[in-house]
Amino acid sequence: MKKTISFLIASVAMALGLAGPAQAAGEGIAWDKAPIKTNDLASLQNGAKLFVNYCLNCHSAAFMRYNRLTDIGLSEAQIKDYLLFTTDKVGDTMKAAIDPKQAKEWFGGNPPDLTLVARSRSGHGGTGADYLYTFLRTFYPDPTKPTGWNNLAFPNIGMPHALWQLQGMREPVLETVMAHGHETQVFRGWRQVTPGTMTPLQYDSAVADLVNYLQWMAEPAQNTRVRVGVWVMLFLGLFTFIAWRLNAAFWKNVR
Repeated sequence: MKKTISFLIASVAMALGLAGPAQAAGEGIAWDKAPIKTNDLASLQNGAKLFVNYCLNCHSAAFMRYNRLTDIGLSEAQIKDYLLFTTDKVGDTMKAAIDPKQAKEWFGGNPPDLTLVARSRSGHGGTGADYLYTFLRTFYPDPTKPTGWNNLAFPNIGMPHALWQLQGMREPVLETVMAHGHETQVFRGWRQVTPGTMTPLQYDSAVADLVNYLQWMAEPAQNTRVRVGVWVMLFLGLFTFIAWRLNAAFWKNVR
């Protein structure tokens, strides 16, 4: 389940940037709507597995403890057997496997913490989940970059495509058009170069699960908050109806 240290280093991600919704290549593309369902336990569990195996290698989630995953239906035994590194305990926070000192020495900085990434990356292009869903599906090979990868949602990204084995390699289909008297490239779709271990639909579904988990991790109590809010609104509605009828009964004889 755990990736080797060499793969950790190769897949280190230096930053997850914020991109705008412009369609022109080089400015970022419009964000796709993320199919978020934070009450789907199967999706959250699969997303947690993907997060631990592909993201936690380099990125921490320092404000999330492993035992909080029991809220999405996992037992502590399952967490220990399938999601923990050998030196971790169920009550520990999710720390990156990479040594921060070495990461700073080798790459000039540490990969950012992802606990709140789904909340912090929102913008005029959509929610943070929309950004992440688009970002993780728009990597393409670029031999001019040190990592060998680039991204349409975040042009000139400094991180490689950690999920490339699942998705395979794709190239963007760009069309040169005139806009305001200048030539610009417009994104028209994708061309599959090398297949991955997943089909495009399977990969999109896996990314949706991963983003769903990131959305849940940013606010684990959100489902409870929504449920409590619904019951409060129902109570207030019932109380308002009772108060209205009592008021009508009280003033009936006075009138």
